[in-house]
Amino acid sequence: MAAANSVNPKSWTWIAWPLGALPLAWVLWQGVTGGSGPDPVAALVNALGWWALVLLLVCLTMRPAARLLNIPALVIWRRTFGLWMFIYASLHFLAWATLILGWDPGRLATELSKRPYIIVGAAAWLALWPLALTSTRKARRRMGKRWVKLHRLIFLALPLALIHQFWVQKSGFGESLAFLAVALVLVGYRLRGRFLPGK
Repeated sequence: MAAANSVNPKSWTWIAWPLGALPLAWVLWQGVTGGSGPDPVAALVNALGWWALVLLLVCLTMRPAARLLNIPALVIWRRTFGLWMFIYASLHFLAWATLILGWDPGRLATELSKRPYIIVGAAAWLALWPLALTSTRKARRRMGKRWVKLHRLIFLALPLALIHQFWVQKSGFGESLAFLAVALVLVGYRLRGRFLPGK
C-alpha cells in the first residue's frame, strides 16, 4: 500500500476522467452497432440513467474505500466521478426530452400526469445542480463549512434516484433491491463514522 499512498493525487484525477467516459463510449457504441435491442432510444435513455445512479453510488464509495484500502488518493476521484454523474444524469434528461418528447410541452404535461416518477427523477437531477456548480476547489474555499452542508444534497438525490429507478422498472426488482442494499451499506457506514468517529 505504500506505493499507492505515494502516488501524486493529480494523476489519480486524470485517470478517473477516462474511466468515467468508458460507459458513455460503450452505450454509444451499442447504439451505433445495433446492440441496443429493438428500441434503441429507450435503451439509450435507460442506460444513461442507470449509469448516473451507479456513479452516484461510486461517489459515496470513494471515502470508505480510501479508508478501508488505506489509499487516501481515492478520495480525489469523488469529485471527478461526481461530475461524471451529473453529466450522465443531464444526458439522461436531454435524451428523454429530445428523443422521446421532442421538447413538446403538451406531451410533457401528459407524461408528468401519467408518470409521476418523472417528477421524482427531475427532483433528483435538480438536487445535483448545486453540487456540480460548486465542485471547484475555489468554491469550496470560498464557501467554507457551508460547502459541506450544501454537498449533503447528495443524500437527498440518492433516495429520489432510487425511487425513480425502482418506479421505472417494468418487471423484476432484483436490480433495484441491489441498488438499495448498496446505498444502505454506504449510508450506514457514513452514519457509523459520524457517531462513532473512532471506528
